[in-house]
Amino acid sequence: PLYVVAEKILSEREPLPEDWAVAGTTGYDFLNAVNGLFVDRRAERAFNGIYRRFVSPENPSELPRFEDLVHDCKQLIMESSLASELRSLIHRLERVNEKNRRYRDFTLQGLTRALADVVAGMSIYRTYITGPDNVSERDRKYITAAVREARRRHPRTARSLFAFIEDTLLLRNLREFRPEDRENVVNFVMRFQQITGPIMAKSVEDTAFYIYNRLVSLNEVGGAPEHFGTTPAEFHRQNAGRARRWPHAMLATATHDTKRGEDTRARINVLSEIPKEWEAALARWEELNAPHKREVDGALAPDRNDEYLLYQTILGAWPEAAGGVEQDTSWLPAFRERIVGYMQKATKEAKVHTSWINPNEEYDAAVQAFVEALLDDDPANPFVRDAMPLARRLAFFGRINGLAQTLLKLTSPGVPDIYQGTELSDLSLVDPDNRRPVDWGRRVELLAELKRRASRASGRAALARELLESIADGRLKLFIIAQALDLRRRREPLFTHGGYLPLTAEGDQQEHLIAFARTLDDAAALVVAPRLVVGLTGGEERAPVGAVWGETRLLLPDGERGRRYRDVLTGVTLTVE
Repeated sequence: PLYVVAEKILSEREPLPEDWAVAGTTGYDFLNAVNGLFVDRRAERAFNGIYRRFVSPENPSELPRFEDLVHDCKQLIMESSLASELRSLIHRLERVNEKNRRYRDFTLQGLTRALADVVAGMSIYRTYITGPDNVSERDRKYITAAVREARRRHPRTARSLFAFIEDTLLLRNLREFRPEDRENVVNFVMRFQQITGPIMAKSVEDTAFYIYNRLVSLNEVGGAPEHFGTTPAEFHRQNAGRARRWPHAMLATATHDTKRGEDTRARINVLSEIPKEWEAALARWEELNAPHKREVDGALAPDRNDEYLLYQTILGAWPEAAGGVEQDTSWLPAFRERIVGYMQKATKEAKVHTSWINPNEEYDAAVQAFVEALLDDDPANPFVRDAMPLARRLAFFGRINGLAQTLLKLTSPGVPDIYQGTELSDLSLVDPDNRRPVDWGRRVELLAELKRRASRASGRAALARELLESIADGRLKLFIIAQALDLRRRREPLFTHGGYLPLTAEGDQQEHLIAFARTLDDAAALVVAPRLVVGLTGGEERAPVGAVWGETRLLLPDGERGRRYRDVLTGVTLTVE
């Protein structure tokens, strides 16, 4: 009778255990799938080159593999912030081994190194083994894969040591221990499972995500930034699977723990559609801002990787209120303060030049001075003047991405969650930036006005046009949320128990939409959202409606001809041809 969801981060292709008494997860899996829809996968090779050439101009031939970076970050975390926990875990095992003639010859040093290698090879946060009779096929698969990865990376380590660790973690050798020691072995396995989660979180989310900066909108909790976007087919597969197995799972696009606000990510995604513009901007800014760097420990600070992260962050979080610099610079001080705070956190989380445990005050000061110089509120500031056109361009197309993302969340199988403040444009960064006070009074007033005007069916189309024309004020997002939630309330069985049918299109612009139907008996709701809008409009900053679609048509199942649908956003009735 209780609605329970698990704050569970599912690694790629990791299923949620089906025997859990929960309705599903809190929605990070959906967040990453829907976000990836707005990344142009065709630009992956171009982005690899852009990132390599900027970060390592002297040796741009190779881009570090993300999985290798994660492996190294795990080793770093186990040697530093979680070293005592790992030592405690090893001592648990050593105490048991000392009483076992078969295993007592394994040294403490060998056990420590091999177990750390296995932890570093884990591709998921944790397993859920509680005893010899409760070892699922899922857990067996991931433990075996982790041991195999450890062997591959460390072929000189005795295979017998890895075999022992695998057998112990899967409790296959439990009967080889004395009866009075078996409970301690099980406790060791359970403690191992409790430590792999924090190691994964601290090494991936809190370290690697601040180092691997190719396209940072993909660096999100539960995400796989080495994979450049999501195909519509992949999105449909996830939605269909949730409809079958977890129809009441939560759907998130922002949480207290996300690295960037949902609309910040939506803007940065636009860069994947304009790689040439992005590379040209980087070249200008590198030269323009070079005088603001300082020498720290024999190298210029910030380094080029942190600089690359900074430019994406500035473009993604650029305030809606930022007008022409010549007219108004009042927005810059507050924005500068936010970006300074973000970069201080990001560089410490990366742990490359500075960290929370071992801060490098000279590097921290150099980064702060660099940001302050870039975002100085002098009306003649050359960087702000140069960045303004690209920031506005990303803002326009990013708003379309954000609206599409919102609509998909509100209509996909599951229970949509709206994080505080995201009812309007959400250009926040990682905490504490995403926990700033929310102006609820403004939202209440705007919602009341939108409801009042939308209640007049004859004026709904005009209202929709007006909101589209003034898209920057955020009211259109609030309108879509209100209308979609109202539809869900009125057609509750359709969205709670309805089926999921992916829809395809034909025509020149078919790749620029994502569509599906929710169906239950004779009821149906069609959901259509645009994607990759820069390509759709030929780069022109115009709304993705009307003539841009040409002869593109949505294909519906047989038997739909003549059926009528009412557009809940405009009130217009459409008849299937």
